[in-house]
Amino acid sequence: MAIFMSFGISFVPSKAGTQGCIDMSSAAHFAGGCLCGHIRYEATAQPVSAGYCHCRMCQRSSGAPAQVWAQFPIEFFRYTTAEPEVYKSSSWGERRFCPQCGSQLEFRLQKDPATVDLNVPTLDDPGAVQPSTHIWTKDQLPWFETTDDLPRHSDEGEAD
Repeated sequence: MAIFMSFGISFVPSKAGTQGCIDMSSAAHFAGGCLCGHIRYEATAQPVSAGYCHCRMCQRSSGAPAQVWAQFPIEFFRYTTAEPEVYKSSSWGERRFCPQCGSQLEFRLQKDPATVDLNVPTLDDPGAVQPSTHIWTKDQLPWFETTDDLPRHSDEGEAD
């Protein structure tokens, strides 16, 4: 059984309907790309997890109060047109973006990534992905609040 990790949160694929887990056996196709259309991608599996990241790095890189992400197994993800540029945003992670329009498309670990975290708004149908958690809420901006009852994590650890 595979375990996928991102931001320190583990998700084990299991039956659909289980909190934080999605059935990996069901066929799926998610497509998306950058603002100018130069870069397109596809994921052919259900996301392993999805949520809001409130960390300062995501705030700065997206220019928004939170970054909404969906995590996919890397073996089910590919770029279908041009390859994006890579920015090493930390000693352990990197972000990929379009060199023409600047759209940030994804985050992944630098060393042996098992998953890719796509920025949900870059999907052709961003409404197809439902967030299931909030991470790094200790950095959440005081004037930004979502009206949901999803689990909240002050960092990438246990729910608060």
